[in-house]
Amino acid sequence: MLTQQLSAKQDLTADYNWVYDNLVCEYDPANRVMQFNMNTHPHPSFTPALMHDISSFQKSVMEICETHKSEGVASPFDFLVLGSAVPGVYSLGGDLGFFLKCIRGDNREELEAYALLCIDVLYDNYRNLNQSLRTVALIEGDALGAAFEAALSCDVIIAEKGVKIGFPEVVFNMFPGMGAYSFLSRRIAPAQVERMINTGKIFTSEELYDLGVIDILAEPGETKAALRQFVRKHSRSAMTRDAVLAMRNEVFPLTHDELKRIVLLWVDSAMALPERDLKMM
Repeated sequence: MLTQQLSAKQDLTADYNWVYDNLVCEYDPANRVMQFNMNTHPHPSFTPALMHDISSFQKSVMEICETHKSEGVASPFDFLVLGSAVPGVYSLGGDLGFFLKCIRGDNREELEAYALLCIDVLYDNYRNLNQSLRTVALIEGDALGAAFEAALSCDVIIAEKGVKIGFPEVVFNMFPGMGAYSFLSRRIAPAQVERMINTGKIFTSEELYDLGVIDILAEPGETKAALRQFVRKHSRSAMTRDAVLAMRNEVFPLTHDELKRIVLLWVDSAMALPERDLKMM
């Protein structure tokens, strides 16, 4: 939660303190960029605690934006950037230990609550929190499974060259259910999406850039510079870039109900996994 309240008449400064157990937040007032970096322990994965922190963070951002809007003050945020505080890793995906606990304990209710929270968070990110801002994924390390889905829910994906990205869930007879098909099929052909999921192939960021999945490639160690360059370019052509994204959403609309139906299929499949697949997980 936030350590202090912010009035629309206050300035957001670089040292404004946002404190969460599983997120590290950085605000760049000059460029109006708020970056929230995943920081889960002991493993970099999408734990229930991380999802609750991101949900709380999103609500705080929305409240601040709405307060500014109601007082006729410009929002302090033009960009929300999803990154990682773990060197060399964006995220390794879903919390497999949590999945196993729920499945072996026949606790569908807890697994379903987690899955629905995940799609709530990703759908809010996909629709830009219903605010006039842009979402960016900053991938500086490997991004697997749910991590790839989270990145795909962003307007723009910036990735470091050489990182590994993909959906390995087929290894334990599962599929990525938190938006992978929905988000990715709005960037590339559905046949390519199905091939990715069915084979479990892990791609390099360069390969995904060539496919049109990654928007911007950066040299190792240069992703933040690439982000700054993107922000500058966007500022110079914001009307065109915003219109293109708006057109994408008009041509390929996505509803929360679509994500919900798919994620409940994912829960059904997970709860039916035999012990052989659970051991692989």
